[in-house]
Amino acid sequence: MDRLAYPITDAAERIGVGRTTLYGLIESGDLESVTIGRRRLVTEDALRAFLARRAQAA
Repeated sequence: MDRLAYPITDAAERIGVGRTTLYGLIESGDLESVTIGRRRLVTEDALRAFLARRAQAA
């Protein structure tokens, strides 16, 4: 079964950036995240949308 959301470390690895960079993208609003309890997760859809926007801008 495919994952719907990833913790920060896994999401960063998935798109090839570091944790600090991923947190920066979230704080700047470039990448959406969800908080469940104390955990911050990034959805697969948010990762794909972010990469699609970056590809169009290039």
